[in-house]
Amino acid sequence: MSLKDNLRVMVVDDMSVSRALISQSLEEIGIRHFATEADSSAVLGKLAAQPVHLVISDMNMPGLSGLDLLQALRHNAATQKIGFILITGTPSPEVMKRGQELGLNNLIRKPFTAASVRSAIERVVGPL
Repeated sequence: MSLKDNLRVMVVDDMSVSRALISQSLEEIGIRHFATEADSSAVLGKLAAQPVHLVISDMNMPGLSGLDLLQALRHNAATQKIGFILITGTPSPEVMKRGQELGLNNLIRKPFTAASVRSAIERVVGPL
């Protein structure tokens, strides 16, 4: 079995269109085990109870931003080793610096393609 057959991913984005685009990209590259969540605060409990290999999260969301979510995951023993990819259209130096300090694994710039999503994932988990 290849890595993409076993990889479990959580997509977190408050916008349904964005969740659908990310999901479509994951399906195009052959990743089948993924879930989506609109509420970044609600995802914390879900991930603590059932960790995944990788979280792909939007930056700008109400409640917890993508970086706030990353910080919360890194401070919980059950979730601190989950790979984390942030999606943003504006990766400012401040966002990049804070992401690096928190242990961000990679970043995807909007607009993205299935190829750019695949490349970002492979930099975190290895070849699919």
